[in-house]
Amino acid sequence: MAVFYVNSYNITNQEEYAKYGPPTVALLHKYGAEVLAADLEAIGVEGVPLKMNAIIKFPSEAAALQCYSDPEYQPLKAIRWGSTSNCSMILVHGLDA
Repeated sequence: MAVFYVNSYNITNQEEYAKYGPPTVALLHKYGAEVLAADLEAIGVEGVPLKMNAIIKFPSEAAALQCYSDPEYQPLKAIRWGSTSNCSMILVHGLDA
């Protein structure tokens, strides 16, 4: 069953954060992930949106958690942690069709 990471955070250091995206996308592909949405200008329908919002689809929970724990992701995660604030990363299970 597919799962989705729903990520939201504010970018506090754009120059440092620019080092995060390209290598992270390459790593996502290694685990069969697909970025379904990524937006720096999300529209707040309810509440206050954070600067970066993304939805990433993985083929399984195992793939999503393996990607998050992958040794290649650890230095990238450190870049994200050091260049963002108010991070929320939630793993949501898809519905069976």
